[in-house]
Amino acid sequence: MTVKEYLGQAYRIDQRINSKLEQVGSLRALATKATSTMSDTPPSGSRNVQSMENVIVKIIDLENEINEDIDMLVDLKREIVGVIKRIENPEYQTLLELRYLCFYSWEKVAVEMEYDLRYLHKLHRKALEQCSAFIPAGK
Repeated sequence: MTVKEYLGQAYRIDQRINSKLEQVGSLRALATKATSTMSDTPPSGSRNVQSMENVIVKIIDLENEINEDIDMLVDLKREIVGVIKRIENPEYQTLLELRYLCFYSWEKVAVEMEYDLRYLHKLHRKALEQCSAFIPAGK
């Protein structure tokens, strides 16, 4: 795994969490959606309760997965912070934190740090070189 891949793991987990949150929202909307039909015949009285139960079970399962992913993200971010703090150059630290922990775009990092985009990429390469010495073994 490259240094960029190692640092980028947090972003991927964050994306998965957001995707699952959208799925939960969609399932909740489905569960609360009420349909009524106008008809001369009275309702049969046999609503599909099992279908609603399945939706609720899926919501609970997804929420449990989200909680597990959040725990994993917090642990990974803590590990990445430890790696970044070992770099002595504060500019490199700031750059890596904004990019890999705050998930800022390159343009936003450049604005925050008040650097030209090309210069920022040069700094990034140097920061990654220093960071590689501190990546935990097996990562």
